[in-house]
Amino acid sequence: MSATKLDGVATAAAIRAELAPQIAAYTARKGRAPALHIVLVGDDPGSQVYVRNKQRTGEQTGLTVVVHRRPATATREEVLSLVAGLNADDRCDGILVQSPLPHALGKTAEQQVFDTINPAKDVDCFHPENVGRLVQGRQVLAPCTPSGVIELLVRQQIPIAGRRAVVVGRSDIVGKPMALLLLQRDATVTVCHSKTEDLAARCREADILVAAIGRPAFITAAFVKPGAVVVDVGINPVKSHDHAVQIFGADSPRVAAFDAKGNGIVGDVHPEVAGIASALSPVPGGVGPLTIAMLLKNTLTAAMAR
Repeated sequence: MSATKLDGVATAAAIRAELAPQIAAYTARKGRAPALHIVLVGDDPGSQVYVRNKQRTGEQTGLTVVVHRRPATATREEVLSLVAGLNADDRCDGILVQSPLPHALGKTAEQQVFDTINPAKDVDCFHPENVGRLVQGRQVLAPCTPSGVIELLVRQQIPIAGRRAVVVGRSDIVGKPMALLLLQRDATVTVCHSKTEDLAARCREADILVAAIGRPAFITAAFVKPGAVVVDVGINPVKSHDHAVQIFGADSPRVAAFDAKGNGIVGDVHPEVAGIASALSPVPGGVGPLTIAMLLKNTLTAAMAR
């Protein structure tokens, strides 16, 4: 068996193509484009790349995207004041605070900042009011990565209702909301994590397996029921040539690519799973592009709802 590729790049492009005329219509009607404001604090290299991609893709689709950069020395009060100002700005439709925030802001900074965002502008859906709406199935906005996974499954015509789904990972950003969205689609859902006994056996029960545990190539063929659909949410760095060989095999072009670039990424799912799953999302090119596409969709939704 060779798994069908769940192509996130093509799916994200289709979503953006659907959004573009809707954004253009909103812009013509209101005299301005829907506006996404991104708060970027510090100089984390990964965050710089993510924000640059969000800004470029948003502008290409017709949004106004404003990035508010603050140094790593910014205080918590300065960040909270910036968010409060965006809450009050009627020309700001969506607010995204790029995570992680610098450690110097303190352990509780992210939660406090997320709680300060106006729920109607919370396009990441981290505010407790939006989380509560999601639990009750009354959400206006849904978390970007989990809702992107649902779009990927639906557009690939993969049945969800009645299927047994296993989510590996219980984070507030992916694992928990992923389980809720699958429940809303009538799946029977199990959430697994680092303390789950006999994790591989629980995963082998899944018709749909979503890996969001943050461990490179952790989900091997031993975790997957033959014919299962596997969605890989993980994005992990490949640390060395030997690490690349261990994961991909010495003759893999992924190893040659790592050697040429000096870096690379791998998901939470081992490449060998492609030989047993019926469908598999790749990393890169799977869930990542959908996260950005759903962010754009949330920004338009927030603008229209306001």
